[in-house]
Amino acid sequence: MNTRLRLVRVGQGTILASMLMVAVFAVAQVETIDAIARGTSTQMGKDFNVKVSFDRFSTPADKQALRNAFDARGHAGLVKALEKMKAVGRLRLPSTTGYSIAYAETVPTASGRKIRFITNRPIAFGESRNMTRSKDYDLTTGEIEINDQDMSKNTGVMYPMAKIGLNKDGQIQFELYQNPWQLVNITDWKPKAKE
Repeated sequence: MNTRLRLVRVGQGTILASMLMVAVFAVAQVETIDAIARGTSTQMGKDFNVKVSFDRFSTPADKQALRNAFDARGHAGLVKALEKMKAVGRLRLPSTTGYSIAYAETVPTASGRKIRFITNRPIAFGESRNMTRSKDYDLTTGEIEINDQDMSKNTGVMYPMAKIGLNKDGQIQFELYQNPWQLVNITDWKPKAKE
């Protein structure tokens, strides 16, 4: 009887702990965005769900640290700096547990705002072992434009396999391993402002 009571209490404690974790996670989230990623060009016809959640947005100091790392060591410096940053959110894709977003910023626009994010892309074991060319495209980045007046006008794009370089004019540009994915049916679950 004593053992049974102990097991019940352990079970109750586990349930209580998981409920508290869910509550803390819900309070900590600043914004969640659901979208459908739609393939372009050679990936045409392929669609999958994407969920991007942010606990916070990066600071100007974070942005400056990335800029300094890129200026000093190019793409490799940027990747190293992203590895050291504390996660600001999570990118969830089908058939994966997702992965952390290292940097995200929100920029005001005339109709709402743009959310830009960048993070290191997990390299699959086969990519690393076989030294495939895709291994060099070790970033995932994206931009989501939220229209506060008309949610049907929300747009976005995601670059699942990218690296960053400079063009001949010295401007930063993305080099892509695959075509970009168009983000459609974007729903922004930003918490309502407290009145």
